[in-house]
Amino acid sequence: MNYKLISTTLILFFLIGCSSSYKELSNNTFDPPDKFSKYLIDYYKEKANFEAKEMHDWNSAKLYSEKALKATKGIRLRPQKIDYWNLSEEKYYELNKSYENLMIVYNNAINLDPLNLAIAISSLDCWAEQEEENWQVWDIEKCKKDFLNAMHNIYNVIEKETNKKKLDKKDSSDSLIVVTKNQNDQVREIIYFDFDKSKLNEVNLEEIKKFINLNKDFIKKYLIVGHTDTKGKKEYNLKLSLIRALTVKEVLLKMGINDKDIKILAEGENKLAVITADEVKHPANRRVEISKIN
Repeated sequence: MNYKLISTTLILFFLIGCSSSYKELSNNTFDPPDKFSKYLIDYYKEKANFEAKEMHDWNSAKLYSEKALKATKGIRLRPQKIDYWNLSEEKYYELNKSYENLMIVYNNAINLDPLNLAIAISSLDCWAEQEEENWQVWDIEKCKKDFLNAMHNIYNVIEKETNKKKLDKKDSSDSLIVVTKNQNDQVREIIYFDFDKSKLNEVNLEEIKKFINLNKDFIKKYLIVGHTDTKGKKEYNLKLSLIRALTVKEVLLKMGINDKDIKILAEGENKLAVITADEVKHPANRRVEISKIN
């Protein structure tokens, strides 16, 4: 038996299969049924082109091409479940948390922010794929950063929409307005955290520095308020919200803001951006808000 011939034939069939979906995607134009589908097609096609033309990674090009083709039919795509990838325990944990956060906001984001949802979905796939390959450090960081930025934008949109609904329902009681309402046109920045964490990621740090640099001539005194979601005991969440606020304060101090010009508060789970029942994880509630003290 000619094993070499059989092996060569199998490889050829594999390459043909990998390239056929990519060719179908590349050689056709599509009329997607909605904006979300269009964005998914665009971002998955971009990733398929990169893998095929730059990296000659036909397996990854096939994955992205097939997902883009599904989007042409209006299929509500989600990122690959993290079990799909061959990852270390540490990488799996981080990516799976990110997957869970995305699934929590998925349904709201389709309507409120389909662009950033499409970026988050495709970037999470890219991040996981690059982590599995584990050699293109620059691509790992890019995909991760794209994902975190997209999620940050989604949380902001959900929080603003929630506040708008609360204001629409407002009666004679001011208790329906949460602390995140920008009542006096005050300048504000929101920083989001992973579940049960107070560590800042690269995107968090960039957002804080950008906010301070843009407003340093306008803001003389800062208010930093820490928050959590409702998962866990109230006493623990109050302490966690304080730690988050202190973590952000440390960044301001390193940027030259005087300690006496910074006030911190810990709200725990008392003032939610998105109202949930008790014992519910929600990434938009795990936050620190930075604003001006009038």
